[in-house]
Amino acid sequence: MMNAPFEAMPSRRQEQLLAFDRLLTIMDELREQCPWDKKQTMASLRHLTIEETYELSDAILDNDLPEIRKELGDILLHIVFYARIASETDTFDIADVLNGICEKLISRHPHIYGDVKADTEEQVKQNWEQLKLKEGNKSVLSGVPGSLPALVKAMRIQEKARGAGFDWEEKEQVWEKVEEELQEFKAEFNVSAGQAIDKEKAEGEFGDLLFSLVNYARFIDINPETALEQTNKKFIRRFQYLEEQAKLAGKALKDMTLAEMDVYWEEAKRK
Repeated sequence: MMNAPFEAMPSRRQEQLLAFDRLLTIMDELREQCPWDKKQTMASLRHLTIEETYELSDAILDNDLPEIRKELGDILLHIVFYARIASETDTFDIADVLNGICEKLISRHPHIYGDVKADTEEQVKQNWEQLKLKEGNKSVLSGVPGSLPALVKAMRIQEKARGAGFDWEEKEQVWEKVEEELQEFKAEFNVSAGQAIDKEKAEGEFGDLLFSLVNYARFIDINPETALEQTNKKFIRRFQYLEEQAKLAGKALKDMTLAEMDVYWEEAKRK
């Protein structure tokens, strides 16, 4: 199918290719004619790409399919934009990008395109990490971006370590580690009144506790980043309800007691 004449392709695939060609044509025109687009560099686009990625993440969490479609378009535009900029110095173009990811997918899936056996998701992950080491990665963990948010990074570190065979065997063992870290944190933080807290040490113990909680979440198939963001959104909804109801009652939050605010908070929870 990859080498089939355009006319022999399914009509929907033809529409997809034509749509992609249309985007490439528009990108060429904008880069050549629009003052803003002509001025952009990879560096100037970087922060915008990050913003678009977070907007896609929000749409996914909200299960807003029309918004997901829109944000995917924005990200695709950025990919095409970067490739167009690189093509101007003959570094690479969009064909190199596409062929590069195709070759990577083929080489990383020998159980599909070769004779390697992998019947489970876990086997696929382990094969993936071993292949990356053969490709020149010095460490299983070297593929984890340093700029990832800490919670996401903890999850990815643990997943990659598991792919190399370094992991707990049972979730009960992980929970025992959570309780151990909680006790160590309490020992550092819950000191008697009047004694100074060693904040650096307490921070270290708190980090260990969070890392172990992320580990347990992974064992019970919970994405900690998604879980925390859902809780963030839930808190925002409830707090904004509290603000709205206080305003309707002619009250300012700073003048209300905690007990008064809690009445609205409980209403928000029931809603």
